[in-house]
Formats: sequence, C-alpha cells, structure tokens
Amino acid sequence: MTTSHVDPVVQTFRSEIAALDARLLATVNERIATVAQLHRYKAAHGIPLRDTAREGEMLEHLGRINSGPLSPAGLAELYAFVLDLVRREAAGA
Repeated sequence: MTTSHVDPVVQTFRSEIAALDARLLATVNERIATVAQLHRYKAAHGIPLRDTAREGEMLEHLGRINSGPLSPAGLAELYAFVLDLVRREAAGA
C-alpha cells in the first residue's frame, strides 16, 4: 500500500496516535522543567537531589493506579527510563 492512499481507519488511528505522542512530549517537557526547578531548590537548600525512597514510593503508587494494558514489568522499565532521561535533561536545563 502506498502512502498516497491510506485506509481511512488506519489514518484515524494514526491521527489519534500522533495526538497522543504530542501530549506525551508536552508532559515529558513539563516534567523536565519541574524537576529542574526542584533540583535548583534542593541545591540551594542543601537537600540531596535524589531520593530513592521517594522513587520507590512513586513506582508503587503508579503500580496501584495502572489499569493496563501496561504490565508491571513494563511500568518499572518505563519509570526507570523516564527518571534517567529527566535527570539528564534537567541537569542541562
């Protein structure tokens, strides 16, 4: 199938996915900005930047509210990736 003629159902799904991707991008950018602000505050007040206990609490909370289809293992992987990405990006913000 060529891209000049896309099934309308496929196009509808693609449009929905593109909108979800845009929301995801906006959310990640907002999280990076918020974490950068938090890091500045913590640095100014002598508070350690990383709180592994809090990270564990958040993962447990997300696990409780996750209604799927994302698996618990997938959630743990996603959360670890987001934390790592946001930490790196916030450090450069």
